[in-house]
Amino acid sequence: MEEKIRQIKAEIESGIGQYETGEALYEFRKKFLDNKEGKIPALMKGMKDVPPEKRPEMGKVVNEVKGWAMAQFEAAEARVKALELQKKNESERVDVTMPAKGQSVGGLHPNTIVAGELIDIFAGMGFEILEGREIENDYYNFTALNTPKDHPARDMQDTFYLSEDFLLRTQTSTGQIHAMESGKPPIKMLSPGKVFRSDDDATHSPMFHQMEGLVVDKGITLCDLKGMLDTFSEKIFGEGVHTRLRPSYFPFTEPSVEVDVSCFACGGKGCKLCKGTGWIEVLGAGIVNRHVLENCGIDSEEYSGFAFGMGVERIAMLKYGINNIKALYESDTRFAEQFKK
Repeated sequence: MEEKIRQIKAEIESGIGQYETGEALYEFRKKFLDNKEGKIPALMKGMKDVPPEKRPEMGKVVNEVKGWAMAQFEAAEARVKALELQKKNESERVDVTMPAKGQSVGGLHPNTIVAGELIDIFAGMGFEILEGREIENDYYNFTALNTPKDHPARDMQDTFYLSEDFLLRTQTSTGQIHAMESGKPPIKMLSPGKVFRSDDDATHSPMFHQMEGLVVDKGITLCDLKGMLDTFSEKIFGEGVHTRLRPSYFPFTEPSVEVDVSCFACGGKGCKLCKGTGWIEVLGAGIVNRHVLENCGIDSEEYSGFAFGMGVERIAMLKYGINNIKALYESDTRFAEQFKK
């Protein structure tokens, strides 16, 4: 028994200093102090082989060895913890004299910038902002806007049909119908949102953004439309920009006009942007067709109105000199970084 005790102490003394991690030291400790497999608890189990008269003395010796071993391991654990903490601090050390890593700051997409500016402009003129539905039925997208099923104007818009009756809206003008059906004049609303058409080239995208505006009240004329458009054009393109109206055709307005603004790049003298004309086409508008008013239950003898619609991408491309609409949808952060304010 004495020989076993001497061997255990020698083994602990020779091995305890070589461990540098808490996990390794724990496994070494179990070898001696584990209640089931440890060498020191095994000494207590071997007391049955010790003569009865020597058991009290031998039991005292075994307890002293156990206390000694526990003290050795406690000291070793403190040493290992300090060593592990030192290694952790060294691995996490920060050189405060090194230059900081640069953090890139995001910016708004030009579509988002222009859409926000347009909404602010029209909200400042008293327009209520109403977002419509992207999935509409044929009635709201065409029929209520004076475009029956056999009307040739349907050929102007290549439509994504979801079923015989439902489709992805081709214009945010659908929101005007909902506004006139749910409210009584006076009405002054702006409907921004996504629209969808089967069209794809340098200036067109299958999905793009429109803003359609509507004003309905007593005595509304084309002069009111012209005054509002002049205010809008100065606020979005800069002071001194003015508008002109050219005859056009839309099924939901009569008369209908195409709206040009004087070229803000050359002041109307003629340049590459305006193709030498001094004018840039920006949107379509007109006086609301009386049939559209009557479809929504509004007396066309008492009330009149004007409507206008513009593509957000077109305004952004003109304002920032973007020559291909696909650049707006390529998700290239280098493109977006150019528009940081």
